[in-house]
Amino acid sequence: MEQIVAPLALPHAVDIDEAAFILQKADRILVIGCSGTGKSTLAQAIASLRGLTYVSMDRDIFWLPGWKWRPRPEAIALIEQAVAGPRWIMDGNSPGTLPLRLPRAEIVIWLRPPRRVALRGVFSRWLRYRGRSRPEMAEGCPERLDWKFLHYIWTFERNEVPQFQEMLVKHGPHVPVLTLKSHRDGAKLLAPLQASV
Repeated sequence: MEQIVAPLALPHAVDIDEAAFILQKADRILVIGCSGTGKSTLAQAIASLRGLTYVSMDRDIFWLPGWKWRPRPEAIALIEQAVAGPRWIMDGNSPGTLPLRLPRAEIVIWLRPPRRVALRGVFSRWLRYRGRSRPEMAEGCPERLDWKFLHYIWTFERNEVPQFQEMLVKHGPHVPVLTLKSHRDGAKLLAPLQASV
């Protein structure tokens, strides 16, 4: 049975209608959540509708060809450079970098659907891009699926969510946070933006 971590009282939780209103004018947006939940898809849709620079932490910050981690000082410097920009949407996790990212963000969109949604997402992504790099990943990092990655997804709520909650409370009490529980919620969030284009 999936263990859902009870949400901490986030200082500035908002609902979909409030978030949709904020997104009409927000220039700096973070999208976080478990792998396979659709972070990149949602972030790119918002980037396109709002004309924002899309930053993928996997592609632009963390990974080098051959699934090698970029040295931490270089990654931090790239994050600092990205968040200093005037208009962007950044998708990716790394709770430890939220102290760098949250102070500049105007809203956080947190994808938290059931675990089965994330697992289905990573399996379908693996089938689609098997043997090659997906667009949101660094070149030379072909899509892969192994037990370590599946374990990360299986235990995400238990192991990762508390870190996100702590960072949001500590470093982003001023930042509105929308939690999305389904793809349908994501579509509802996008609808007003699509209507205004």
